[in-house]
Amino acid sequence: MIKKLKIYLDTSVINFLFAEDAPEKKEVTIDFFENYLYDFDVFISEIVIEEIFQTKNPKKLILLKNSLNNYNLIPYNELNSDIIELSELYLRNLIVPLNQKEDAKHLAFATYYEFDILLSWNFKHLANINVQRKLNALNTILGYNKPLLLHNPMELTYDK
Repeated sequence: MIKKLKIYLDTSVINFLFAEDAPEKKEVTIDFFENYLYDFDVFISEIVIEEIFQTKNPKKLILLKNSLNNYNLIPYNELNSDIIELSELYLRNLIVPLNQKEDAKHLAFATYYEFDILLSWNFKHLANINVQRKLNALNTILGYNKPLLLHNPMELTYDK
């Protein structure tokens, strides 16, 4: 039996379940959650929960919170000082821009806990090959030898 891939979802993936302004991404995201989610070991972090709770629109906040329950999305493990320190190294080394602290934390969390994939719709700061190359190069120097793949939900859906 092949081991399931361990996937970390950033907040953007959950948000796109309700993205009326991006119908194609919304459709792909719903398809991922409805048809592929259980093909993987999927987790979130406290960072995702904090970002969701910062949602200003009360109706959307309820939808987002319900989606955590409906899809049994639970934090994988705790955010700790090593993860915060690693995220600060990512910022200082411009893996992501200095003003993208939460994105750096997502990367650090997924790296620290050795996820196979960080799944995101954030092409600018997370799900792109340039970030992946810089991240994995720095991680190797730092002793994190497991490469982290950065993908979007479209890359994990296929015909069943």
